[in-house]
Amino acid sequence: MSERRHIPEPGESIYPPRPSWAPALFAIGAIGLVGGIYAADFIFSPYVYAVIGALFALVGFRGIVRGSIRDFYRLPRKQTVRGAALPVETIDIPKG
Repeated sequence: MSERRHIPEPGESIYPPRPSWAPALFAIGAIGLVGGIYAADFIFSPYVYAVIGALFALVGFRGIVRGSIRDFYRLPRKQTVRGAALPVETIDIPKG
């Protein structure tokens, strides 16, 4: 059995984005915008559904873009660069 090797911790950090309602608002707005085309005089005029859907889509898109910009500037400016995180493994020829 081979001896235990010490594998160093990776030097990269993971920065997940914060949770947001913006993608859900954008999806609801897109559904309203497309549904407004097919809602021919359901309760309101189709333009009402399309305008409300467009407003929801714009608000959701604005939230997605602002959140992305905020998350980008939240990242650290400099990270330390290290070599490979995984050691090189040698392969021995089987005896026999």
